[in-house]
Amino acid sequence: MPEQFLTEDFLLQTRTARALYHEHAQKMPIYDYHCHLPAYQIAADHRFENLTQAWLAGDHYKWRAMRTNGVDERYITGDAGDWEKFERWAQTVPFCLGNPLYHWTHLELKRLFGIQGKRLDGTTAKAIYQECSEKLRSPEFSVRNIMRKMNVKLVCTTEGPLDTLEHHQKIRQDGFEIKVHTAWRPDQALAVEDLQKVNIFIDKLEELCDLEISDFPKYIEALRERHTFFHENGCRLSDHGLETAYAEDYTNSEIKTIFAKVRANRPLSGHEVLQFKSAMMIEFGLMDAERGWVQQLHLGALRNNCTRLFQTLGPDIGCDSMGDLEVARPLSKFLDRLDQQGRLPKTILYNLNPRDNAVMATMVGNFQDGSIPGKLQFGSGWWFLDQRDGMEDQMRTLANMGLLSRFVGMLTDSRSFLSYPRHEYFRRVLCNLLGGDVEAGLLPNDLDLLGRMVEDISFNNARNYFPMEC
Repeated sequence: MPEQFLTEDFLLQTRTARALYHEHAQKMPIYDYHCHLPAYQIAADHRFENLTQAWLAGDHYKWRAMRTNGVDERYITGDAGDWEKFERWAQTVPFCLGNPLYHWTHLELKRLFGIQGKRLDGTTAKAIYQECSEKLRSPEFSVRNIMRKMNVKLVCTTEGPLDTLEHHQKIRQDGFEIKVHTAWRPDQALAVEDLQKVNIFIDKLEELCDLEISDFPKYIEALRERHTFFHENGCRLSDHGLETAYAEDYTNSEIKTIFAKVRANRPLSGHEVLQFKSAMMIEFGLMDAERGWVQQLHLGALRNNCTRLFQTLGPDIGCDSMGDLEVARPLSKFLDRLDQQGRLPKTILYNLNPRDNAVMATMVGNFQDGSIPGKLQFGSGWWFLDQRDGMEDQMRTLANMGLLSRFVGMLTDSRSFLSYPRHEYFRRVLCNLLGGDVEAGLLPNDLDLLGRMVEDISFNNARNYFPMEC
């Protein structure tokens, strides 16, 4: 029996799904409007020494799977050699059956390196490692050429307010035809639950802006200066990673007092922390609205759960999970505060807990104003939800309660240049979803109509939605 895994009809279970993908989705370029790629590597047109450095470094998805499979930390984030780390990952892959990592791993090997008909495991690890590493060292596999190979038109990296954006400036000066923008991620600026860290941030902000930040208005002035700097360097969207939305009641006087306590290193009450975060999010929303930016809210991650790993390795190392805080009421209140002022920017809402799908899909409908199609968006399945079931659930919920046709589609949210096949994975899931409904008689068998919809969700909607050069 011929191999049925990862054929050209992978995930496409009906005739209509196959037609939608091969005739419409497959040809569309990639508009990757949210990722965590290191801009310095694009600026330097970096070449990786081996597959471990390109594939495993910084990939907490794989790290998490390896720990679960009983791999010692030395072979994950420790001092083991690159080949030893890859070998342990290869030995873990067969145990990932049912996890999207299994699909992504083999899809990336196939699309980027031409490896097909050979599955990664302990017996094939050496040959695959050597073949891919040799290719990665060649000019053809520099990071810019990888992006060209994958038909990327735009990527948007993520930087904090203190970033100099020198690497983005160099990329533009080089005339690189793929547009590389930054997204403003000011989470440090409202993290007053950690007084030491936030004061270090404020001290650096003072130095960068050459401004004494003596009170809250000066703090906002400095942040506005950095916001303007980001805008002048092509930034057109913000990104906020929050446990939930913040919408406590507060007065200007209370926020000024809270800020004075922060600078004096005096502990805040839990209520004061929430008040300050609420005030800061309104200020950031106003900045985005004034500049015509898009704001993204990533809601629902419970971070750094494992003290042992966090104290040893720091954040973003694979010990985060879904949170279950209340989201609907504070999110509604936050959006409404901006909307009442006529200053609610374009907004994308992402949830990490699938219980909140319907909350998000209905919330975005509350604040549409007819100014543009899909001004508020229910964002694609994120993090633990960017797999087949999560994507299908997100799109099905959006279709039931909003307008799937206006959806801005997929993003990688990745730190790896090898992750672009996730767009293909998403498009196949989309086409299979629509194709199944056609053949069940739930949608018209009109490939022109559905094909336009697929092309829009794959690329056109994002290109039209984001105010960024492409």
